[in-house]
Amino acid sequence: MPIAVPTPQLNSATPSTTMKANGHANHNSHEAVAFTEARLASGPHPLQLKYDSLPQLERETREFDQYIRIDLAHLVMLAEQDILSPTHARQLFPALLEIRARGVDAVAIDPAQGTLLLQVEGELVKRLGEDVAGRLHTARSRIDQGATARRMYKREKLIVVMQNNITLQGILISTAEKYVDTIMPTYTHMQQAQPSTFGHYLLSIASRLHDDFVRCASAMQRVNKNPLGGVGLAGTSWPINRDRTAGLLGFEGLINNSKLAREAYYAAEIASCLSFTMATLNDLATDLHIWSSTEFGMVELDDSFCSTSSIFPQKKNPVCLEVIKLAAGAAINWGGSALAAFRCEGTGDQAMRTVPLLDEAFETTKGMLELAGGIIETIIVKDRRMAEILQKSWCTTSNLADVLVREKGLSYRQAHHAVARLVRLCEVGQVARDQVTPDLLQQASMETLGRSLKMGKEELLATLDPVEFVKTRISRGAPGPIEVRRLVEESRDDVQEDEAWLSELKARLVSAEVELQKAIEEIMA
Repeated sequence: MPIAVPTPQLNSATPSTTMKANGHANHNSHEAVAFTEARLASGPHPLQLKYDSLPQLERETREFDQYIRIDLAHLVMLAEQDILSPTHARQLFPALLEIRARGVDAVAIDPAQGTLLLQVEGELVKRLGEDVAGRLHTARSRIDQGATARRMYKREKLIVVMQNNITLQGILISTAEKYVDTIMPTYTHMQQAQPSTFGHYLLSIASRLHDDFVRCASAMQRVNKNPLGGVGLAGTSWPINRDRTAGLLGFEGLINNSKLAREAYYAAEIASCLSFTMATLNDLATDLHIWSSTEFGMVELDDSFCSTSSIFPQKKNPVCLEVIKLAAGAAINWGGSALAAFRCEGTGDQAMRTVPLLDEAFETTKGMLELAGGIIETIIVKDRRMAEILQKSWCTTSNLADVLVREKGLSYRQAHHAVARLVRLCEVGQVARDQVTPDLLQQASMETLGRSLKMGKEELLATLDPVEFVKTRISRGAPGPIEVRRLVEESRDDVQEDEAWLSELKARLVSAEVELQKAIEEIMA
């Protein structure tokens, strides 16, 4: 939990005082102001605290555990490289472990002291004195420590989103299996296009989510690299072992160029990946929203995901779909906003610290994946209504055109003309699809092609039947029953592949934590 840091008032401090976490000025806190006092003639202005220090501390306190783990890994490396004496290391480890165990709420935040690194250092000073506590900062900077903490924090957040993605994929696949044979119309330009199945539709969303997972996994390869040891910008003269800290913190490789250690362009990549995921959820929610309308009536949300009206007694509002669509609207800007935040690179470190919108983006994407899963698990599919719509639909006519090409020797364009005219004649004459006759096809052919086309009534009606249409879809990825069942298995393979990838990453992080504890114990022994 972030520490509740007081907001200073303009008259709450003088140049020689600092604001303590309890709101009282401290005139004798030499250690608390020593960091800036050596260079600056005055303490921080209340406005500097309010608009710079406090917002940064609010963000960094969320990364408290990452900061302490970095301290521990850095200390292990310093001790192993003989940069720090065993005596000093054995004093620092217990203090750091105590601070970690007590948690961020036990840290006495002094906003004037600066960033979280310095807050923790202040806690060490209280326990060990500045001579020992100050040695932990050997061969590192706030720049690379902060950059490392942010990468670790975002790594953990991204893992949660990816796990929720996998869960939703599984829900979609299991639900799709129930509706392999549930035939429904599909649409282009909001007009009926061709029959498909609800199962085939759900599998298309699962496939998109798999692609979204792969994007996140690709981004993770760049996120999960160790910037620690980049120090300021130009590395260090100390014989540090960056590979060792990378291993102890679960990173896969290093940020090789020390100048790039502080940079956070990976944040824009994460934001874009999350935007893609939200776009997938938006399309799912939009389709279900339309199909759940009174006019379509093909699906219905469970009552537990709906609301009612204060004035319209008949209303059952699918509000949770609207929640997803609203969240997805804001997500469009995440990637661009992240890149815009980095435009001042070269003028300071502020833009490199973090992208504040990412916390919201992580929480939103995680939550909307979970919400979508609940909706799909409980959705009511109205197969009779779907069949009723198809009964009056001409969305099977592309199959008739294919039959004319295959059996009558027409080009597809010729067949398209003849069938299009047939539909026009039937609509003008108010002839339903299941009442169409060979004579009407003959008339359409003569009017468009100037030639006779003969087809028996039974054959003609069969080519226009939605059930037969779906059965004849045999191409790879099509909605025919055999292909949809194959797609189910393929989607399950995708989920297993995603789960294996994520499980391996989680296992490496657990192993890194175990190795860190082991290294500490060996030094303490």
